Amino acid sequence: MNNISEYCIAEHNIRVVFTANDRNSPELIASFEPFRTKGSNDDFLFTLHVDDTLKPITKEHRERIDTFDTGNGDTIVDQLDNGGYQYILKDIEGRSCCLLQTNKDFSEGVCALNGNEQMRHFGLNNALMMLYAFRSSFFHTLLIHASLVRNNGYGYAFIAKSGTGKSTHTQLWLKHIPGSDLMNDDNPIVRVIDGRTFIYGSPWSGKTPCYRDVKAPLGAITQITRAKSNSIERLSPTIAFTYILPACSTMKWDKAVFRNTYDTVIKVIETSQYVYVLHCLPDKEAAEVSFNTLSAPYQQNITSPCQSQANSSTTRN
Repeated sequence: MNNISEYCIAEHNIRVVFTANDRNSPELIASFEPFRTKGSNDDFLFTLHVDDTLKPITKEHRERIDTFDTGNGDTIVDQLDNGGYQYILKDIEGRSCCLLQTNKDFSEGVCALNGNEQMRHFGLNNALMMLYAFRSSFFHTLLIHASLVRNNGYGYAFIAKSGTGKSTHTQLWLKHIPGSDLMNDDNPIVRVIDGRTFIYGSPWSGKTPCYRDVKAPLGAITQITRAKSNSIERLSPTIAFTYILPACSTMKWDKAVFRNTYDTVIKVIETSQYVYVLHCLPDKEAAEVSFNTLSAPYQQNITSPCQSQANSSTTRN
């Protein structure tokens, strides 16, 4: 008997159907448990069927797009003659962990997992992340590579190249800025809803196990660069776009998905307005400089830097 699991991620419902198999179950994606729902409705962002009997599409019905190095392994991408896609997801050791096939708009997918439990977790987790990023782009939603901290009910996202120090910076907020809490440390979700921009926790948080079903208005997006002293500047919309777009999960070879991502980044900049670049050291002063600047537009809502987040009407927990 199939195992059907439903989750609500950034207020989008998804469904995962596990074909009867003693090796595949929701336990492979434990990070999704805080997002689990039951009997939500039939309005699903997408449905993914996990079925190890799935076979690759033959060569005459697919065309190779490319092989992409994700930093965690290679992903081989083929476009199918029906407009959909086939992906082979490999881990950092080059082992094939997942075969994923989708329809054209990513509302339906089927995947076959391979290998030991760790490989299956890697394959399924990444298949779901890809489906979510590509499908949600049709609904003014972005999966963004960032570390996300919350203070006084607003979410502050820090973006940077890997290893530059975005996680280090949010840890400085947690240590030195009272009332701060970590919402996500790698892949939060941004949504534009009725002219307002919100940011959410997600089941994908990199090496930091921070899987929280939380929501906040977006306070600011800040690019971090290393420097010999601490300073911060607000970016023009044009420059802000060049920082935010590369931080988003998208597919440049798929015109619909890329156009959706492009348009949503513009909407985020138009609605949130506050995008900065922080030149900084990994020290307490850097956190204070960024907090004082980023929180300034909302000072009228701040009664104390130690104010608890628990009663915010825009957060879930």
